Amino acid sequence: MSSAVTLDGQEIKIVPEGSVAGPIHTVVLIAMLFGGAGLMYFSSGRVHGTEQPNRVSFYLTTMAWEWFLTGYVLWGVRRYGKSLLEVTGARWTNAKDVFRDLGIALAFWMVALAVLALAASLLHFHGSRQALSALAPEGPAQIFVWIVLCITAGFCEETIFRGYLQKQFVTWTGNAPVGMVLSAAIFGICHIYQGTKAVVVITVYGLLFGILAQWRKSMRPGMMTHALHDTVSGLAVRFLPR
Repeated sequence: MSSAVTLDGQEIKIVPEGSVAGPIHTVVLIAMLFGGAGLMYFSSGRVHGTEQPNRVSFYLTTMAWEWFLTGYVLWGVRRYGKSLLEVTGARWTNAKDVFRDLGIALAFWMVALAVLALAASLLHFHGSRQALSALAPEGPAQIFVWIVLCITAGFCEETIFRGYLQKQFVTWTGNAPVGMVLSAAIFGICHIYQGTKAVVVITVYGLLFGILAQWRKSMRPGMMTHALHDTVSGLAVRFLPR
């Protein structure tokens, strides 16, 4: 049911049925996401321009920001009487559920890599390695923090973009494809620090995640793939030959 108030004997809906939070909460979240993207753009620029960048500090700051945004999302969800499960999907009940989602995540990753390669080729975009080169970890300590950052990104970003924003947009527009595209576009813009062509490629990536979430009614396969992709991407840029 939707949240409502009674005025002069008439019930007035505040939150459309199916929403996980109120519109003001969502607008504030989007404003924070865009503001954070702007700060990330300038912060990553400083990292790229520094001969010995403090990557660990950048990783920790990014993690703190993502957990703050996730906390804000969950606060809004709980405030409107919704549960975390309405954002992330049903819990795993046995090992079979875990392995099924892991298999889906790996298969989805293979498909996503092919689609991303095609999108990058069509855009003549070859800057993903360059965009990640200054951020990729060096040494055991940085690798450990990088992996924690990637796991954080997998959980937090899927919760925010697919678990929360996509549900909001699908509900408000009454159209699943439109809702998925809007969420994916915001996801892409939030990666502006990687460049404008990267925004387009990452928007396509976000749309793939949106399709997966809409199909599975769960964020868990997407969280797995997201964390795995980010982890492997950073390590590959650092350790594989050019």
